[in-house]
Amino acid sequence: MGSDAESLPLGMEQLNFPPYNFEVRNADGKVVILDRVRQRFVPLTPEEWVRQHLIQYLIEDLDVPKGLIALEASVPAHDRYYRADVVVYDRNMQPVLIAECKKPSVKIKQDVFDQIGHYNTVCKAPYLLVTNGLQHYCCRVDHKNRESRFMNELPSYQKMISSSINAA
Repeated sequence: MGSDAESLPLGMEQLNFPPYNFEVRNADGKVVILDRVRQRFVPLTPEEWVRQHLIQYLIEDLDVPKGLIALEASVPAHDRYYRADVVVYDRNMQPVLIAECKKPSVKIKQDVFDQIGHYNTVCKAPYLLVTNGLQHYCCRVDHKNRESRFMNELPSYQKMISSSINAA
């Protein structure tokens, strides 16, 4: 089933991503979607719809190797563990991107940026992305100079890792 407007799964909305084809089916009365990273079917919720689009975008459009993407990655911070929605690693398993996905009805506000910033105090990823599927905010973080700047779009995986090496 594709993500184009004519074949949207029931209850899901068109997102601000290129169109992708997803395997969506009913399983035991629940709608599930095939997660290419976890290689299993997961319940299709509005947030998962956004996450699966982001995963496809990373793999198909930015050339991120599927094996270097972690979903709901455990992040230790302040004596607790948190779960980052999406973490992209370089080949040395250092985080290059942390992404936080919200369902389309959630407005992207300061608390979402605070959440991902909190994760990044530990991970030190040079790129952060916050999306609700309709709006995307990405920024480049310069940890050395304690600066960040918003970008119009994420660079390709190759550019992400090469800029990370140059910044180190």
